[in-house]
Amino acid sequence: MKSIRNLVVAGLALLALPVLAADFDGSKPLLCATQSALDCARGDDCATGLPEEIGAPTFMRIDLAKKSVIGPQTTTEILLQDKSGKQLLLQGRESGFGWTIVIDQPSGELTVTLTNRNGAYVLYGACTAI
Repeated sequence: MKSIRNLVVAGLALLALPVLAADFDGSKPLLCATQSALDCARGDDCATGLPEEIGAPTFMRIDLAKKSVIGPQTTTEILLQDKSGKQLLLQGRESGFGWTIVIDQPSGELTVTLTNRNGAYVLYGACTAI
């Protein structure tokens, strides 16, 4: 009897997977948390640290319907949106930086790059649908 219950639970979990993946396809607003950062100066090695150490937000909201990334201090327009393969790709610019946000659709994992002529920042984190 216990194995039948486990089989039913496993089956229900498999049915829920497409719903979870749909949460990260841009159809719902997202809340994203940055967890680690790299600070790469031109011609130097990259230093690792926390996002707040480089002035990056710990949390940001992404709203594709409004074409915006909303941080605690600024809102930035999304200039390019692309859903291909299993990722959501967003691009824009703010304060002299070009940025790219990539969200893995199956997991919600997040990678952000901010670049200018002097170097780059790379942020890693995760998103959840709100």
